[in-house]
Amino acid sequence: MKRKILIVEDNVGLSQIQRDWLSQAGYEAVTAINEPIARSLIRKTQFDLILSDVRLPEGDGISLLEWLRKEKKDIPFILTTEYVSVPDVVRTIKLGARDYLPKPVHRDYLLELAEDVFHPVATVRKQERQLFHRTSPMILKVEKFARLVAPSEMSVMILGANGTGKESVAQTIHDNSERYGKPFVAVNCGALPRELAASLFFGHEKGAFTGADTAKPGYFDLAKGGTLFLDEIGTMPHEIQSMLLRVLQENIYTPIGSGRERISDVRVISATNENMELAIKEGRFREDLYHRLNEFEIRQPSLEECPEDILPLAEFFRERFSKELKRETQGFTEDAKRRMLAYRWPGNVRELQNRVKRTVLIAETPMLDMDGLDIAAGTCGNEETNMPAIRPLKGEAFEKENIIRALNACNGHREQAAGMLNINPATLYRKMKKYGLK
Repeated sequence: MKRKILIVEDNVGLSQIQRDWLSQAGYEAVTAINEPIARSLIRKTQFDLILSDVRLPEGDGISLLEWLRKEKKDIPFILTTEYVSVPDVVRTIKLGARDYLPKPVHRDYLLELAEDVFHPVATVRKQERQLFHRTSPMILKVEKFARLVAPSEMSVMILGANGTGKESVAQTIHDNSERYGKPFVAVNCGALPRELAASLFFGHEKGAFTGADTAKPGYFDLAKGGTLFLDEIGTMPHEIQSMLLRVLQENIYTPIGSGRERISDVRVISATNENMELAIKEGRFREDLYHRLNEFEIRQPSLEECPEDILPLAEFFRERFSKELKRETQGFTEDAKRRMLAYRWPGNVRELQNRVKRTVLIAETPMLDMDGLDIAAGTCGNEETNMPAIRPLKGEAFEKENIIRALNACNGHREQAAGMLNINPATLYRKMKKYGLK
């Protein structure tokens, strides 16, 4: 079934072009020239994505988004405009917009965004992805383990919270293995439909079932000779776990509708943010499959545990998105740096990436400030528990409190904390001694 996309755009020529792009990519695209028509279409049809201009002849894209939220319609929403407004961007982000794109919107970027919104079940890569080299001690330890296990054929399970970069660890293992140069196939197990799982994993022959008009390879075929990365393995349905275990035990599989067995030639790496011991105890995950997948375990730390990586990562993303979005930027203000270091990043590297991208988009000066995105120090994802941003020390009444906040934000790293407070490490040490802090 095709994904349905609504394009709300008063420039008829542009909307037709975008509709053609999306149709060629396999989507079903419908157009509307104003907000009233868009609302009418949304009431009649279940759309999977809405792409709307901000300025419309009747209504506007932001009020359409507000109406959607009032109607409790959780449809992914992307706004486009020729006039980037900081208040509008902040407002739309708070309303849950997926992105805010400056015009002209390029074909490849639009299609990439659509794919990202729909979370493809599997992604195949035959070439090495450009990865940022992190240098924090905990990440260097992870990389050491990844390179040690890479030459073997051991199954690896990567544990870590969402957004920490577990796939990058899997990619590092693949790139340092004898399977380098062969396919790296990443599968989102949380998106696997039960009824199609066998076909998706093992492929099918023409006529194997209704709708099978052509033969199609499965993930084990696509990853032949390379690595099969099973992300969100903890969410895999129980019946699919049984099928996977059988292949891992016997190293053979049979495509649906075929009478001929095929040899499995893949290295399996899995990842999860689940508590696997609890999942096994509760009967949600097979213990025998867990031990098959977890011959070697690696834990990917959160971004909060690696404060040394925050600013280098932010700079990496700034350069990347400045090129992609064709924006002239030079760096971050000192206040932005302090606030990024003080923030707890509950969404980890993925959240940092998204915030920098949006900051680059709305930037009005070459030096980027994070004010427009409401970054507050010390948050754990709950706005009600936000702490005020850490500021340079001003007056004895605030010194001790600010020092404690800075040290907590940096996990006790004194040099990082001194940088946040805009003082040198020796001064920080003296003040810590003064207030009895260790």
